[in-house]
Amino acid sequence: MQRKILIVEDDPDIAHLVEFHLRDNGYATKLEHNGNQALARIEAEPFDLIILDLMLPGVGGLDICRQLRSKPDYVPILMLTARSAEFDRVIGLEMGADDYLTKPFSVMELVARVKAIFRRVDALAPKRGEHNVIQTGELCINLERREVVVEGKPVVLTAKEFELLTFFAQNPGHVFTRAQLLDKVWGYGHEGYEHTVNSHINRLRTKIELNPAKPKHILTVWSVGYKFRDQAGLLE
Repeated sequence: MQRKILIVEDDPDIAHLVEFHLRDNGYATKLEHNGNQALARIEAEPFDLIILDLMLPGVGGLDICRQLRSKPDYVPILMLTARSAEFDRVIGLEMGADDYLTKPFSVMELVARVKAIFRRVDALAPKRGEHNVIQTGELCINLERREVVVEGKPVVLTAKEFELLTFFAQNPGHVFTRAQLLDKVWGYGHEGYEHTVNSHINRLRTKIELNPAKPKHILTVWSVGYKFRDQAGLLE
């Protein structure tokens, strides 16, 4: 089935260039140049991905991201930011953006990141006949709802933190190097490099471990990388 992408970008030249290359790669696209109109379009029809500029007329990209992440239905977001707006990039990822690109950017890199997002979405989606919930100890991960609960209390994760945790939980006992995690979870060489993995794991531990200093779920394998605890029960 053809993937449907909404491009929200107020620069018509950039928007049409991105649209041309995405369509050339087999994606169906729609364009919006205004934040308010983008929100109305999202309410009216479903999309498989939203490419979202931060600086928009009307509602800004961060507010759009915040509103989308407050809804139960999950749609991936690739955020476009100005090179100098590091704070906005961090906030965007915290609000739930799946990835970001800084302007000016290579359209070919954008297409590569779009493909990587869809690969990750497909890899994390529950397959027919598989369990939708991973339960291990006090930790419960609902794959379909993208929800995480620890001791009965919901835990708020960023999109990337959820993908990293889910990847670990779907591969219990397997040891992964930082480079392998970058490839599997980020999709390809990420500009944050291997320290990105370390920082995400440290933040995950503070959110899901009862004692982050002595983790039970995400374990360090010294001189190699990380693994998820060997025992993981599955529930319907």
